[in-house]
Amino acid sequence: MASTAFEEIVEDFEFLDNWEDRYATVIDMGKALPELEDALKVPATKVEGCASQVWLHPEIEGQTFHFRGDSDAMIVKGLIAVLAALYNGVDLSDVVQIDAPAQLARLGLNEHLSAQRSNGVRAMVERIRQHAADAI
Repeated sequence: MASTAFEEIVEDFEFLDNWEDRYATVIDMGKALPELEDALKVPATKVEGCASQVWLHPEIEGQTFHFRGDSDAMIVKGLIAVLAALYNGVDLSDVVQIDAPAQLARLGLNEHLSAQRSNGVRAMVERIRQHAADAI
């Protein structure tokens, strides 16, 4: 059920031999992610439960889910890019069905993120799922 963009990340990660290379790839993805405008970095878009500052802004088009996000931490910004690849372009009703932990495990992220980062990813996923559920 993952998007084509996410499947491409999975394929890319299969060629990376170690976690350091994967970590660097996630950071590079974060660097490529456009910054969220300051006007959208407001309490309503801020994700609580993250060690870093994180903002997610949903953009629903018809029944298709999209979001943009930003963070003050590069690795977290990269994780936002990974989540965008997983969720952007997906039908609203499918967003809540995606098993994000299982999908992220395909990238080997689960065992390499600190407990704080893992909690932050869970908080981001819950925010994404809530935005989609609210829009249905």
